[in-house]
Amino acid sequence: MTNPFILLVVAKAPVPGLAKTRLCPPASPAQAAEIAAAALLDTLDAVCAVPGAAPVVAMTGDLGAAARSAEIGRALRRVTVIAQRGWDFGARLANAHADAAAVHAGLPVLQIGMDTPQVTPSSLASAAAPVVHGGQDAVLGPALDGGWWALGLADPRHAQVLAGVPMSRDDTGERTLRALTACGLRPRRTLELSDVDTMADARVVAATCPRGRFARAVAAVDGRAVA
Repeated sequence: MTNPFILLVVAKAPVPGLAKTRLCPPASPAQAAEIAAAALLDTLDAVCAVPGAAPVVAMTGDLGAAARSAEIGRALRRVTVIAQRGWDFGARLANAHADAAAVHAGLPVLQIGMDTPQVTPSSLASAAAPVVHGGQDAVLGPALDGGWWALGLADPRHAQVLAGVPMSRDDTGERTLRALTACGLRPRRTLELSDVDTMADARVVAATCPRGRFARAVAAVDGRAVA
């Protein structure tokens, strides 16, 4: 029998002009928002197909103004949605863990973002496995840019250390590892992935998941069609 766990997605409404601005140019603000929306939708498909997962999405932003708002709204009906809260990104991450744990008390958590649409149900289950049934207290999935794409915690209360970690830096991954270690955890590294910050990143990631919405949205920027 599959052990239950929280699969927490921290997401931002893909509003043109506010979402994925580093893709512009060559993408227009509308195209960048389409790419962000496609990334979120592909991520939610994978998350909702993970055996044993209780999917929770911590959202921020105006979904009514977002690209693909109706499609995203339908996808969110399959998950528990909570609002992000906090003064900066580190605090919002810490609070998202606490709020998800309040909904599903006593469960371990694997937290991801919406910038790795190449994830699959299998890769997410593998990333969660060390804290779900492998006896580990923490797991961290490094990103190629020096950050991280996944954080697993056997006890979500330890996510409070994230409030003191500077985010969106090339040493965020190492700083997070040090913060987890400093509070007595023994974090295990899992699969390294590329997340999507630039158009070059987007093209690399799209090549690894060529059949999804994300690949089609990226191809549209280059004037290509994807089957």
